[in-house]
Amino acid sequence: MPIAVDIDVMLAKRKMSVGELADRVGITPANLAVLKNGRAKAVRFATLAALCEVLGCQPGDLLRWEAGDTAGE
Repeated sequence: MPIAVDIDVMLAKRKMSVGELADRVGITPANLAVLKNGRAKAVRFATLAALCEVLGCQPGDLLRWEAGDTAGE
C-alpha cells in the first residue's frame, strides 16, 4: 500500500505502549495493531484526530505516502 503508517515511531518518541495508546484513544489494541501494521484499508477522521491529540502530533507525523507499485490493491 502506498500509505505508510508511522504510529510506532511516535509511540517510541512518546515512550508509550500500544495498550496505553489504545486506552487513551478509545479503540481496541487489536484495531490499533491493524492500523499500526499497515493492514487497515481506512481510518476514521475521528480516530486520526484522537491519535494526534493523544500523541501531540499532526496527521502527517503518522501517515506518509510512498511511491511504489499499487497493482492488485
